[in-house]
Amino acid sequence: MRYFLLGIALLLQIGNVAKAQKVVRYDLYVTDTLVNYTGKVKRAIAVNGSIPMPTLTFTEGDTAEIYVHNKLKEETALHWHGLFLPNQYDGVPYLTQMPIKPNTTHLYRFPIIQNGTYWYHSHSGFQEQIGMYGAMILNKKHEPSIKTLPVVLSEWADMKPEEIDRSLHNASDWFAIKKGTTQSYAEAIRAGHLGTKITNEWKRMTAMDVSDVYYDRFLVNGKPSSEYKNLKAGDKIKLRIANAGASSYFWLNYAGGKIRVIANDGNDVVPVEVDRLLIAVSETYDVELTIPENKSYEFLVTPEDRTKHASLWLGSGEKVEAVKMPKLKYFEGMKMMNDMMDTKGNIIEMKGMKMQNQVMDMNTVMYPEAEGEMPITLNYDMLKSPEETTLPKGPVKELSFELTGNMSRYVWTIDNKTVSETDRILIKKGENVRIILYNNSMMRHPMHLHGHDFRLLNKQGKNAPLKNVLDIMPMERDTIEFAANTSGDWFFHCHILYHMMSGMGRIFSYENSPKNPEIPDPKYAQRKLYADDRMFHFMAENDFASNGNDGMAMLANTRWNLTTEWRLGYNNMHGYEVETHFGRYVDRMQWFMPFIGFDWRYRKMGKDEHEKNIFGQKNTKDSRAMFSAGFTYLLPMLIQAQAEVYHDGTLRLQFMREDIPVSKRLRASMMWNTDKEYMGGLKFIATRNLAISSHYDSDMGFGAGITLSY
Repeated sequence: MRYFLLGIALLLQIGNVAKAQKVVRYDLYVTDTLVNYTGKVKRAIAVNGSIPMPTLTFTEGDTAEIYVHNKLKEETALHWHGLFLPNQYDGVPYLTQMPIKPNTTHLYRFPIIQNGTYWYHSHSGFQEQIGMYGAMILNKKHEPSIKTLPVVLSEWADMKPEEIDRSLHNASDWFAIKKGTTQSYAEAIRAGHLGTKITNEWKRMTAMDVSDVYYDRFLVNGKPSSEYKNLKAGDKIKLRIANAGASSYFWLNYAGGKIRVIANDGNDVVPVEVDRLLIAVSETYDVELTIPENKSYEFLVTPEDRTKHASLWLGSGEKVEAVKMPKLKYFEGMKMMNDMMDTKGNIIEMKGMKMQNQVMDMNTVMYPEAEGEMPITLNYDMLKSPEETTLPKGPVKELSFELTGNMSRYVWTIDNKTVSETDRILIKKGENVRIILYNNSMMRHPMHLHGHDFRLLNKQGKNAPLKNVLDIMPMERDTIEFAANTSGDWFFHCHILYHMMSGMGRIFSYENSPKNPEIPDPKYAQRKLYADDRMFHFMAENDFASNGNDGMAMLANTRWNLTTEWRLGYNNMHGYEVETHFGRYVDRMQWFMPFIGFDWRYRKMGKDEHEKNIFGQKNTKDSRAMFSAGFTYLLPMLIQAQAEVYHDGTLRLQFMREDIPVSKRLRASMMWNTDKEYMGGLKFIATRNLAISSHYDSDMGFGAGITLSY
């Protein structure tokens, strides 16, 4: 009864006095299942007992009654992406509801007060990455008569998403190796871009990347290739496309001619014809296609990094392939990145150039097809609402957000703060909220606002399009605005799953909202909500060499870092050493980290043999057990500088560079410090966790062996 009354209250609140036509019930069973093309266990949602690509269909005016049966051994919660609904049904665990416990059932009940193409997905941990999503089609009361096909785009990685996240935070370049995009020095020389590579590292930047994660497959409606044969020459078909990828943007191309865009994020737009479009993570588009002849035409889906593709075949007969997209020119992108970034890690805004709404695609320098006649590509300035979208009169609350991040440590923030480091942003019902977003990072970010549509201010003026996802490119400054017309707490975040989990978001909270009955203990819920971007990640590396054993282990999160290193010789002359440092990154770019530490060393030295450091101080590495304090700082060329003072007053300075990309799989490292120690090494990366290595150490001599990493 409580849910029914809340649903009716929302209908009255927005002025829709018509009674719901009917209650439409779905039973969703969240399960583990097997994917037939990989044999890997994944999460899946079965609708009313049926596994394949679960699509929920409603008509505007219906009441949705969705029972979610959690058959997993872990908690879950489902978010209804883009829907207007009572806050307690929005599906964000610990923000709008407590998570659904294993082997329990939760009811989501809300009125359908809009129409368009939407989708739903798990908002718990990394479940979205491994199959917990589906299309959600909200038909108009009088839906146009045209053949229609829901199309869900996604990706699949054989690696568990928790491992993907850990690898990203630990700056592993295994994904680049798998994709063939390492941009090493050898590759730079072959491409004539040695200067570009040196400039890139001088500005303390890592290699150019377009998509962070390596995926084994890309999928259309759950398969690498799908067919829809019930079409003949002259037929038109509407594809209702949702990008359910966790981190992949997709290029969309059609072998049968133009793509006619008719809706975006569930809202109709004045039709516009293009040759291709790039659909951001979590966006939806409705497009109309025409079948020219009695053949099967490829609707080609290509991830932004152009590593693989997936296909939807429309029609029957001879297959007509779409032109495959050529590989990106990464060093051209690196050169562009060098020009855009200053030595302090900030993007340099170009004077006199208004970067907004995807009109100027800076990545064009990477597209080989740009050397010919460029295809017409959709941008946000082309989107025009068929009706005026001007907000009602009211007070304006203006906010400015800067999108920030650190690629090497994989920290993504707004104004250099994560969700857990900020207070909720209070807004009032009846005011208009205007947000100016500036992307001061080198990645695109699909920013999604829960529970609301916003106007994207573009050249269409009063007919600016309504959206719930803004794809904002590097260097862009875009403006969105929405009418604050509901209550409760609403998430605003980057929809790249791994960016969101690292903290790139904010929470809008309506003042004087009634208590959410789904959150009985708000303080406990907030601690659990903040745990995502405070999560620690572990990594370790151990070199089993002929002259000793070297290794390190690190536990780190967004700000804090605990690292232990060891060097263990096979005899007393080579010595033994363990160093531990605990520090916190304090600057925006996370180049500077003060720390405290403890250093234990022992080495059997000859009689009266006492080495001194370059400052004339006895370095005590024959027998040392000391506390220390100091800092690390990232210098140009990605050299890690470390200054450390021990409790006896001894000073040590150290300069180190690891993982210098010599070639695609060959990495070099070097170190020198004021204790007159030095080291140089090479390793060949054989697999994600195994490398063949060799090094020379001033204390332990030459050694070779294998390096295991985790």
